[in-house]
Amino acid sequence: METEASTVRPEPLVKNHEKQRKIMALKVKAKEQYQNIGKYAGKYRYVMMPELYTALAQDKVIKEAALRSGVSKGVMQACWDAAGEVIKAWATEGHSVALPGLGTMRFGLRAKSVDDVNKVKAGLITSRRIIFTPDVDLKEELKNTSVQITCYDRDGKEVKRVTSTDDGTVEDPENENQNQNENGGGSSENGGQNQGGGTGTVTPSGDNGDNGGGDNGGGENPDDDDAGDTN
Repeated sequence: METEASTVRPEPLVKNHEKQRKIMALKVKAKEQYQNIGKYAGKYRYVMMPELYTALAQDKVIKEAALRSGVSKGVMQACWDAAGEVIKAWATEGHSVALPGLGTMRFGLRAKSVDDVNKVKAGLITSRRIIFTPDVDLKEELKNTSVQITCYDRDGKEVKRVTSTDDGTVEDPENENQNQNENGGGSSENGGQNQGGGTGTVTPSGDNGDNGGGDNGGGENPDDDDAGDTN
């Protein structure tokens, strides 16, 4: 009697990657730095910032995505290029475009506000912006990722290591900007009007958007008080 040989199927690659990803942690360095400006000018303060491993090239990302999805690298490259063209085309038309598995992206402006409609002109625009808003799953992933902090003194010597016990709160740029407006910043109205001298934000569709104007790495916010965001 013939019997079929039993086969042991290997665990899918994606699940193996999931196991590896779950044990990863964000690495942060806290370096003692001299403060030249701001509230703590003239003093040394430990300033935290993320440690980046490497800047991964597009080719490596495409190769890994092809491996995980089971399609050829050529097919993945074609899909990648096509998605990029679609995102750029729709974003420049004023749409907030979904980035599958990541969130949404849109274009915006940083501009000064004026008190007279006759003063409105293109010269008020100080910069153009690319605004990314993460989706719920991505924020949850960040919330559940542990943070390992390595402390260095002013001479670059490692003095302490800490595993963060924070509650994992993830900044919500949309709500933060709304709170800014309510606390005296520029107000965002449908139609793109930005009143007052704060940092109000307007998306192309009139929705409140990301300001992201908080301090980064312990520094001061260099934005002009008269500058507002039109996203």
